[in-house]
Amino acid sequence: MTKKRVLTGITTSGTPHLGNYVGAIRPAIQESLSGDCDSFFFLADYHALIKCQDPELVHKSTLEIASSWLALGLNPDQVTFYRQSDIPEITELTWILTCMTAKGLVNRAHAYKSAVQLNDVSGEDADFGINMGLFSYPILMAADILMFNADVIPVGRDQIQHIEMARDIGQRFNHHYGNYFTLPNAKVDDELSVLNGLDGRKMSKSYQNTIPLFLEEKKLKKHINKIKTNLLEPGEPKNPDDSTVFQIFRAFASVEKSDQMRKDFADGIAWGEAKSRLFELVNSELEEPRERYFELLANPQKVEKLLQQGAEKARSDSKNLMKSLRHAVGLRSLD
Repeated sequence: MTKKRVLTGITTSGTPHLGNYVGAIRPAIQESLSGDCDSFFFLADYHALIKCQDPELVHKSTLEIASSWLALGLNPDQVTFYRQSDIPEITELTWILTCMTAKGLVNRAHAYKSAVQLNDVSGEDADFGINMGLFSYPILMAADILMFNADVIPVGRDQIQHIEMARDIGQRFNHHYGNYFTLPNAKVDDELSVLNGLDGRKMSKSYQNTIPLFLEEKKLKKHINKIKTNLLEPGEPKNPDDSTVFQIFRAFASVEKSDQMRKDFADGIAWGEAKSRLFELVNSELEEPRERYFELLANPQKVEKLLQQGAEKARSDSKNLMKSLRHAVGLRSLD
């Protein structure tokens, strides 16, 4: 039986936080280790250029993100793990797909529409501050997906439209030139945890309320102690269901430990004690990965070697497909 191919794009911007880990990184790695699918993971560094033109930051983030996933257990021997910019066929396919994509389709992309609407509200020209990278981003994403004939793309609800657009673009190409592309399906897991941040809102870099994933122990404890709580005293019953401390605890704890903590909340556990237990739990899970993470940061040559090995694996597919696609569209030898 042929395994389904699952392709996951990893944004190479910013520092991963606990919310990223619980909601995306951990479940993706667990699925890849199950052996039930053919997993492709790529660092989307071309996508990073849309919003970041700081070369040092792009470079630094790529190392940090790659090291994070490897430290947390992504096994490059079991998956195809590569950097987007190491696959030259991606940009070539992007142009071919651009020539098959109706502008009206891209006009409807959420990110572009939101930027135009924001300009309208601000009284600016409709295209103020919008580069062609932002506008044509869905076509690059389609190339990422269609190049490797992925069956399943795990995404958040806000990304479903881009998978549908990749299907539309692939379908149009197939109709015109023949069946070359697998049409992908979005996979949205509503059971995945969304963690709250220090202030009780969704943990997000835009809210500046995150707990970075690989903080040293003292800094991790300091961040956890900053989690906003109510003014209930020790001995007063507390509601775990509206507590960020309990919510994060539950994301790391076994069912038994979660049940015990819920009981302790009802019995009036002190906030200091609850935060101390949360720190111990989170730190115990991240202690070894943190050590591996800093070892990888100190040895970028090792990370680069793994990415090049992954690119070689990926290009065994992309080069063959691109050869067929060039022939299909008429870019072929004259003899």
